[in-house]
Amino acid sequence: MTEFNGTLFGNMKHSFGGDTLNAAVYLSRLNNKDKYQVNYISAVGADKLSNYMLKAWNNEGVNTENVLIDSVRSVGAYLIQLDEFGERSFLYWRDNSAAKYMVSHENFQKVASSLENMDVIYLSGISLAILPVDDCACLISLLIRLSKQGKQIVFDTNHRPKLWESNGGESRAQDIYSQIFAISELALLTDDDEMQLWGDKDAGAILKRLTKTGLRNVVLKQGKDGCIYQSFIHEDSVVVGIEKSVQVVDTTSAGDSFNAGYLSGYLRGLTPRTCAQIGNQVAGVVIQHKGALIDKTHLNDVIERMNQYE
Repeated sequence: MTEFNGTLFGNMKHSFGGDTLNAAVYLSRLNNKDKYQVNYISAVGADKLSNYMLKAWNNEGVNTENVLIDSVRSVGAYLIQLDEFGERSFLYWRDNSAAKYMVSHENFQKVASSLENMDVIYLSGISLAILPVDDCACLISLLIRLSKQGKQIVFDTNHRPKLWESNGGESRAQDIYSQIFAISELALLTDDDEMQLWGDKDAGAILKRLTKTGLRNVVLKQGKDGCIYQSFIHEDSVVVGIEKSVQVVDTTSAGDSFNAGYLSGYLRGLTPRTCAQIGNQVAGVVIQHKGALIDKTHLNDVIERMNQYE
């Protein structure tokens, strides 16, 4: 989506973003020694704005060969507004976006075939919530088949209740998420999202519930309290705290950038503790600046520190 960040009828910055896109861009930026290739899957329009976005993603090192072009629709848009504590609220305009109809695009089968060449497939609850019911079912069937082929599914619920209000509500969201948990190698979840949707009282209750889903590994993000890694295969558990407190300017993309940092370590074969430390470091930088995608130079110190893990 195209992003507007600022004050209504005042100073406004124009950029682009979206939860999985944010993760893809930050993951590409952290790929300082070409350890992996980042591919993005979505749909955009054939207009100038869409073309600009595609060029920008390519310039970030994100492969866009699997981004479909919709000749009828264009990209969605959203406005970010911040309160005095850096917490954000959103207004969205994306009911008829190209991404919403990606699965029903005439060339989506080519995208589906290309996924057989991938090692890790990352998606979010938003990826599923925006799709029409039949398209969502089609995508889940595809993911189940790919999981059986040995592809690693990584999932962040990133739960947004408003997206599900007109699409089956909380009960459908729970059903969809449960289907994805059952095939996921790793889930990167946020405690507030899980408690809001499932009614869990604390992190312990969340982890206990997840043991029954078929999920293999989880990282539970807890904001300023760091995160918990839990393997349901080996029964390993690691608690990773925040190394230092920072001045929060904008929490937009905090979870997305953490996911990118974690996955950057994960794809390098680093330990869960180290992956979480990298995730915390990346998110800690991002929340000190406005916008979903901050200037890449702000991450130079984090990338330099990552060299010690090689």
